[in-house]
Amino acid sequence: MRRDLLLVREMRDAATEICSLIHGLEASDIQGDAIRRSALLWQFTVLGEAANQISASVKESNPQIAWRAATRMRNRIVHGYWDIDIETLIATAADDLPQMIVRLEDLIGAD
Repeated sequence: MRRDLLLVREMRDAATEICSLIHGLEASDIQGDAIRRSALLWQFTVLGEAANQISASVKESNPQIAWRAATRMRNRIVHGYWDIDIETLIATAADDLPQMIVRLEDLIGAD
């Protein structure tokens, strides 16, 4: 569980950073800022990679966390980077990540 806890913290930190990176910005703001865009893509990659490495037992006991969605987003970024829709990333960050952060914090606190 120690490794899983480290990975869950990594996910929480990446999700928090993603939310910070998009705060108050539109897709055009991010699209025009190469450094911010790269940071956003990197943090989504970290989030998905950590989710992918969580043990099956933790995933099964915490189905409320979107493990597969995070992994799929990472795969899309890594394997289809020329076709990444920044608006989709912003929508995911704004709509899904705040709740994911809460759920990850709950999991961290339960340990």
